[in-house]
Amino acid sequence: MLDGSDCVYHLAAWIGGIEHLHESKEAELKTLQSNLAIDTNVIRACAESKVSKFIYASSVSVYPSNVQRAINARFAEDDVAPINPDGGYGWAKLIGETQLDLAESLKSGIARISNIYGEYCKLGKTAHVVPALIRKAINYPTEPFIVWGDGTQTRNFIYIQDCVEALLKLEEHASYPPLKVNIANPETVTIRELAETIVSISGKNIRITYDPTKPVGPLSRIPDIRRAEKELGWKPATPLRVGLERTYEWAEQFINSSK
Repeated sequence: MLDGSDCVYHLAAWIGGIEHLHESKEAELKTLQSNLAIDTNVIRACAESKVSKFIYASSVSVYPSNVQRAINARFAEDDVAPINPDGGYGWAKLIGETQLDLAESLKSGIARISNIYGEYCKLGKTAHVVPALIRKAINYPTEPFIVWGDGTQTRNFIYIQDCVEALLKLEEHASYPPLKVNIANPETVTIRELAETIVSISGKNIRITYDPTKPVGPLSRIPDIRRAEKELGWKPATPLRVGLERTYEWAEQFINSSK
């Protein structure tokens, strides 16, 4: 099926928000096994079909989860030790990277992507935090605007267009051993700031409710993108509010057209 392909972009994965991936041991196991199977089959097929280049969508989840429990935790590409990735998803992504470390026939690029968002994202139960909060704002007051945690945890969000441009540049620099780069926006925000920005974009008088009993995942995972800037000549161009406005406009049209 892949015979004659010059480059494969491997973006397929079992993904979702915290509840979907990490709500129980069974969820962690399903996430781990599903992604291991996907990655193993795709990487093997590429090697057997003699694909020249391979771009792998990895994740900041490969970094030590115990370190991510600290405020202002920052990660450069070499900061994977001690090995302790974030749950089944993080383990699967790290093992996927390890397979590429061993795949001498493939020139690879590994993108450790941080919290991607944008148009055409999932808005339902498995949605990540940005589309989930946008959906709640659009549906408010029918759906309450509840934010998991107290809002102090921080994240770095990258707009889809910026991410795609980074992946295209990564293809140009695919190599063996694989080039590994963080793909993220250095603009760090708290979840509280994110929620307030989405409420502002909505133009509604929304009451934000914080639920500290819900799981929040890592407190901080700030990616260092200097290697991507140097090796790829890339940096994100879309400010968070601009990307959120574009995503909100799309989601509002999508949800209203589905009613």
